[in-house]
Amino acid sequence: MCPACIATAALIVAGATSGGGLAALALKTLRGTRGAKETTMPNHTIVSRAEWLEARRAHLAREKEFTRLRDRLSAERRALPWVRVDKAYVFEGPAGAVTLAGLFDGRSQLIVYHFMFGPGWEEGCPSCSFLSDHIDGAAVHLAQRDATLVAVSRAPLPRIEAFKRRMGWRFTWVSSHGTDFNFDYHVSFAKDEVAKGAVEYNFAPREFPSEEAPGVSVFHKDARGDVFHTYSAYARGLDLLIGAYNYLDLVPKGRDEDALAFTMAWVRHHDRY
Repeated sequence: MCPACIATAALIVAGATSGGGLAALALKTLRGTRGAKETTMPNHTIVSRAEWLEARRAHLAREKEFTRLRDRLSAERRALPWVRVDKAYVFEGPAGAVTLAGLFDGRSQLIVYHFMFGPGWEEGCPSCSFLSDHIDGAAVHLAQRDATLVAVSRAPLPRIEAFKRRMGWRFTWVSSHGTDFNFDYHVSFAKDEVAKGAVEYNFAPREFPSEEAPGVSVFHKDARGDVFHTYSAYARGLDLLIGAYNYLDLVPKGRDEDALAFTMAWVRHHDRY
């Protein structure tokens, strides 16, 4: 029931290569620049420790360049203008009805993960579940930095609660069923929009194969209680939230997804591996 997981959206929206593809490109570049005699094994180059250190130090310079660029990009993100949220959104949570302002839970910053779990679905999206396996560990630390992290889906709350128990998750997850929230933040689409191929996703009109899509939205609440939308990201913009991908980017095979039908074709709910 989830044909458009994060990876499918990434293929449609970004057309970007995976970590495995980038690793192959890096290897090709290294092979093209090495002049020393080398011993090779299938699909990779074997060099001396001294040659490895030379290559690693060159790559470290690039990593530092990327880190500085990411810091600048993050500063620019924080400097983006905000939009006041005037609509009164009310969600259904375990303790009853809760407003968008109430989701902040006494803090001034709110991160909403738009989890793909539509009305009538039997279970949540496997790729959104992959990402959500990282939430519980982060949420307790985010709370110490004045930030609350919650998940929102259009599925009715009883179905959300049942799937949450199955997955063993503890984070706050509320239902936006019957509200405009998902549609206003461009992660749910009407059937006629999908049929016409004219949905608004990742800040542009495009075809999309599902009525539900993944995303993250950030909000700020000021001292008066006014709420502002500060940021949203979709598709490959969610990569940074998946710690397992960051680990895979370190290993020789990378994400190893290039030959798959779509990027996350290998992902299962963690109780189904």
